[in-house]
Amino acid sequence: MPKRILTGTVVSDKTDKTVTVLVERKVKHPLYGKIIRRSKKYHAHDEDNAYHTGERVRIEETKPISKTKSWKVLDRLQASKGTALEANLDVDNAR
Repeated sequence: MPKRILTGTVVSDKTDKTVTVLVERKVKHPLYGKIIRRSKKYHAHDEDNAYHTGERVRIEETKPISKTKSWKVLDRLQASKGTALEANLDVDNAR
């Protein structure tokens, strides 16, 4: 049986060798017919801690690595847009 491959966005990279990937899918509402988004988070194995928050990645199903981790990151599809920086706004108001 082939392994499932999903595409999602890394939402957390705080744990060691693990990233949390948010996978969104669109489904049609059974009664109203409107297209709605459904999302689920997966814990994926990242051996080198190479992936960071905001990146689009592909994940592949594997045998269980830990209690919650049974996916591994295949590759990066799109790099993150950058991280937020705090601005230092120490401006002297000389009037």
